Amino acid sequence: MQFIIFIVFTLIVGIVAYLATRNTNENSEDGYFLGGRSLTAPVIAASLLLTNLSTEQLVGLNGSAYNEGILVMAWETLAAIAMVVTATLLLPRYLKGGLTTIPQFLERRYDTATKSITSGLFLSGYVVVLLPIVLYSGAVALIGMFDLTNVFNLGQGVTLIITVWAIGLIGSVYAIFGGLKAVAVSDTVNAIGLLIGGLMIPVFGLMYLGDGSVFSGLELVYANEPSKFNAIGSDDSAIPFSTLFTGMVLVQLFYWGTNQAIIQRALAAKNLVEGQKGLIFAAFIKILGPLIVVLPGIIAYTIFGDTLDASQADQSYGMLVNRVLPPVLLGFFAAVLFGAILSSFNSALNSSVTLFGLDIYKQYIKKDANEKQVVRAGKIFGIVLALLSMCIAPGIANAPEGLFGYLQEINGCYTIPILTIILVGYLTKYVPPLAAKLAMGLGVILYSFSQFFLKDFVISNGGTYPHYLHIMAILFLFNIAVMLLVGKLKPRSEAYVQAYTEQVDITPWKPVKLMGVIITLIVISTYFIFT
Repeated sequence: MQFIIFIVFTLIVGIVAYLATRNTNENSEDGYFLGGRSLTAPVIAASLLLTNLSTEQLVGLNGSAYNEGILVMAWETLAAIAMVVTATLLLPRYLKGGLTTIPQFLERRYDTATKSITSGLFLSGYVVVLLPIVLYSGAVALIGMFDLTNVFNLGQGVTLIITVWAIGLIGSVYAIFGGLKAVAVSDTVNAIGLLIGGLMIPVFGLMYLGDGSVFSGLELVYANEPSKFNAIGSDDSAIPFSTLFTGMVLVQLFYWGTNQAIIQRALAAKNLVEGQKGLIFAAFIKILGPLIVVLPGIIAYTIFGDTLDASQADQSYGMLVNRVLPPVLLGFFAAVLFGAILSSFNSALNSSVTLFGLDIYKQYIKKDANEKQVVRAGKIFGIVLALLSMCIAPGIANAPEGLFGYLQEINGCYTIPILTIILVGYLTKYVPPLAAKLAMGLGVILYSFSQFFLKDFVISNGGTYPHYLHIMAILFLFNIAVMLLVGKLKPRSEAYVQAYTEQVDITPWKPVKLMGVIITLIVISTYFIFT
């Protein structure tokens, strides 16, 4: 019965996506890469949320909450403020320029070389880190939920390979052959299911602890370990409170405001009003994120705290699902989780296809390529990329413990340099291309030196080293100073002025600033509540 429900729900999502996209012109760049610039606010909001939420958060963040408590909610709640900043400051500029990719802006503001370097950094992050980890973590989650090793009567390694390739092939069909609109529409259906399914876990978990009463269960969870409900992290915690005002702000702004895999949904808006509505709606829902990706971890600690140690925390979410969810609902939740896995995979893959087709193929390989040729080249590249990620993913199982965290730290090599040159590019008029290249080069080199050499050297000699989020903030300020200095010494000959391409209406949504203030106040209030 569980498998039947899983297959039926998954097929429904596929059919809906097909029916919604069969009339979209996939042979044009806007049609394939941006869904014909036709996305509305509900689709944008749902796609943003589901692109972000996958097994890394459901399993990893709940695992962190198992160990650290509610303080890890910063990754969710502060994202809402970053969405507000994106909706009010960045998106109007993006849509005014008719952008398809973020690197396109960098080409107009600086030069082609800057755009190419940035596209290369984005693609490197997707290929080396994001795609294989999404496949691996998703496969592990499904294997544990359905006990696929015993179902297939195969070894753990073989089962992992089969599951990885199944996820990868289905995700590739959505992303490569359906374009962004197929991804976004399937996300919309899955987002509804994930919202329902994700909320079911803490509800059933609290009812399990409270003998049918949610409130009794919550009282028991709080009484078991009150310190788990303190949102203010100490200096030795995973998220010290001070980092919320330094690198955390920058990471969130990069992710929600400049990361191609995320912002591409808003770039596909039919107009600025729909794009801003989508971001604001998503921000409101994001505030509730801890109910799905933090509270279950604390509930799991109450149930399994005597049997699981800190190193096994990532197993807690799957164990909680199996313990508290009625068997009839397990197939539905597995299908929803499968949708979340596909969303993260096909969204990153679709963005990679976009970056390659527009910023590399058309720029360096075939400059006179028409739109149909660019789309075709992007699809071929996507197939190769998908196959490569499917080959790499099973190997993560043999990696040393903590590899996921290590790879996440690698992402800092390019997040801060890219964020720096985008913000300086929009906020100044005379900073030249040389400054952008210098900031990216120094940003990558200095961060890598800091985290993968200097940090180990200092700690091995008995010293203490700043949190990596603090290091990001320091390098961000340093990069800005370097760019402004170069701009002072060797400014552009002419001021940069962004042209309005008139591809979409950029009349703003009137309540956007008021909604932004309300969201910010709600986020701040949560820290007063959980202090």
